[in-house]
This record gives sequence, structure tokens and C-alpha cells, in this order.
Amino acid sequence: MSELSVNHLLGIKYITKADIDLIFETADQFKEVINRPIKKVPSLRDITIANLFFENSTRTKLSFELAEKRLSADVINFSAGASSVKKGETLIDTVNNILSMKVDMVVMRHPNPGAGVFLSKNIKASIVNAGDGAHEHPTQALLDTYSIRRELGEVTGKKVVIVGDILHSRVALSNIFALRMLGAEVKVCGPKTLMPRYIESLGVGVELNLQKALQWCDVANMLRVQNERMDISYFPSTREYTQQYGLNKEILDGLDKKIVVMHPGPINRGVELTSDVADSEQAIILNQVENGVAIRMAVIYLLASKIKHNASR
Repeated sequence: MSELSVNHLLGIKYITKADIDLIFETADQFKEVINRPIKKVPSLRDITIANLFFENSTRTKLSFELAEKRLSADVINFSAGASSVKKGETLIDTVNNILSMKVDMVVMRHPNPGAGVFLSKNIKASIVNAGDGAHEHPTQALLDTYSIRRELGEVTGKKVVIVGDILHSRVALSNIFALRMLGAEVKVCGPKTLMPRYIESLGVGVELNLQKALQWCDVANMLRVQNERMDISYFPSTREYTQQYGLNKEILDGLDKKIVVMHPGPINRGVELTSDVADSEQAIILNQVENGVAIRMAVIYLLASKIKHNASR
């Protein structure tokens, strides 16, 4: 059986195209499982997973938890807001306490970029990065690219535009890495103030005009404006942002081709997308949510297989 080249999923930049292909193949099998009447498989009955969320998250946390339970793993949930982290306990202390309960895998979201890498060097469990600051969000990029593959047959050669707050978005960065690895052409579109200086060095084009970007692409991934990460004002007002970079039905219907519309959620309805776009046939936002469970099942299953393999050596 082929296996992942890594013991952790810390970011797309640490994995190979072969890893992504293996995750997608495994997700295809799990997609079939989650559409059965009995949606559980006993694959990870002997694995204990701790979900450590040092930042608020509803959808990602639920998706991981569901994936873990579908695989019959034992699950511990830890939310840092109400915990001893507030009393000054360090990340290592918190995790070591949890590991002393014999945990095999840690799924962690943390506000500091590189927190997962730091952890992987200091503890024995397998780490899955569920988002580290404005750095990476690898499972989101995997489910996004997987959703494009399911919808359009393949990712290679497809034109994908990522629209919105590129500067603060870990989703944008991970998506750029994954899409380019799979052979897609990528452009980013948004206000100049929300473009990182280094963006073109990642091999992507920059288009400041939404209309032109949509006319060019096969897929538009509309990002949420991350107000919570902004310490200064990057554009005059939400209304002005929406006028320039919001996608409405009139714009969508005015294109001379059908494009696929995506959104990593949660949607600010009326800001990045109007409701009639979010609920239209061209939007695959709910497919992304379903695919997210299958992708996270695949990642957890493949990493757990390596844990078992390494233990039996």
C-alpha cells in the first residue's frame, strides 16, 4: 500500500503531488462511505485524537470531529478559550498534559504561524495543522482542489481566481500551493492594499479588476474579508469593497460562460457574495463542506496508518 511521505500535515508546502493524489484517492473511497446508511468504519478504533483549538472555529472543528468519529477514533476536544492557557500555561505544557493521556494525533488551530511545525519537533504525536495564523490551512486547500476535481474532472490546466483578502488569508496561500502543484493556472484578485508584496513570486498573476478576472477563470474562489485580522483599515468601507469585489447574480449571468463559484465559509452574505449567487447552481459551497469531511477522513486515516506502521517496526 502506498503511504504519505510525511508523518504530519503541517502545510501544503511540505507535501508532494503524490501525497495529494493519494489523499484524493482515499477521499473518493470515504465519500462513498459517508453516503451509506451506516456512515461509520472501524478503521481507527485504536487511535486517540485530540482537537486543540486555540482560535474560534465552528465549521472546521465540526468537520474534523465528524471525520474522526466516522473512522471510529476516540476523540478529545480542547478549547483554549476556557482553559489554563489563559492562566499562562505554555503550548508545550498544554500538549504534554494531553499527550500523557496517550493521544496519538493532535489536530490544532493556533493564531501563531508555525505553531504546528514547532509542536511537531517537540512532541511524539502526529500533527494536523487546522490553520496557523495567516499562514496555512492545508485541509481547506485539499478540499477546495478536490471539489474542483469532482466538479470539472481535473485540476490540471484549469484557471482559478482567488478573490478578496489575500493578505490575511491562510486559505489563499495553501490553495495557491495546492493548485500550482496540481497544474492549475492561478490569479489573485482584490484591492491592492490586500495583496502581499511577495505574491507574484509564488507564480500567480494579479488582476485588480473583478470583471476581467471572472471573464478569464473557470473557477472563482471568493474569500471572506478577515476583519478580525486587520489592525488598520485596508479599504474605505465594506460597501465600497462589495461594489468593487462582491459577486452578484447580474455579474455572474453577464459572463459569456458558466464558471464555478466557491467559498471557504463562513459567507458574509451581501459582502463577498449575494445570497442568490451563494444558493445558485454554479455555487458548489455545500459540496465543499461534504468533501471536507471525506478529505479530513483521508488525511487522518493515512497519518494513522503511518503511526501504526512506525509502531510495528
